[in-house]
Amino acid sequence: MSMEIKKIATIYTSFKEKFGIPRQSGRGKNLIGKIVFEPEFRNDDALRGIEEFSHLWLIFDFSLNHRDCFSPTIRPPRLGGNKRVGVFASRSPFRPNNLGLSSVKLLKVEKTAEFGTVLIVDGVDILNETPIYDVKPYLLSDVHSDAKVGYSNVEHRLDVTFKDEIFENIDDDIKTAIVSCIEDDPRPSYQNDENRIYKMKFDDFEVWFTVSGKTANILKLIK
Repeated sequence: MSMEIKKIATIYTSFKEKFGIPRQSGRGKNLIGKIVFEPEFRNDDALRGIEEFSHLWLIFDFSLNHRDCFSPTIRPPRLGGNKRVGVFASRSPFRPNNLGLSSVKLLKVEKTAEFGTVLIVDGVDILNETPIYDVKPYLLSDVHSDAKVGYSNVEHRLDVTFKDEIFENIDDDIKTAIVSCIEDDPRPSYQNDENRIYKMKFDDFEVWFTVSGKTANILKLIK
């Protein structure tokens, strides 16, 4: 039996391309998203009581990763891009139904004249203008203190350096967001060329940086 999945909303974020998006939600700081519901679902009754929850689950579309063929295994970037694991033992965007799952913090419920009631969330790991298929409250039963997390237990963070003038006249929230994304190391694990200049688009900026060992150096911001 087939089932149609309706887009209920669109999320607007500062991520204009895949490179630079955190690998999981909640890992960056000041990564804000605005969820705008489709006209069919702009009914305040559908959001009644949502302010009582601090976090939400978003089910969304990996819209840039649609494929006609099915691959049963993938190469997790954190395993160097060489070792394969099963697609259902991963959070790879290359999935049979291309559905993503993110846990985000609900900052506020905002009424607007143009789009009705929208949700402002933090901790997003989702591309700008991504279709949202469902919104669900995060519950304490979703937390499992005895959980095992397999190969994803490998923690990897970068130290980030930059000259103060690079962020001169840049909003502190934007600065914090950019730095936190680079701290999470957006590179595939197999890339370790210290002379390579990486370019990450965030909001209205293109961020140029290099990585040497465990230190990233932001070279410049281009607007």
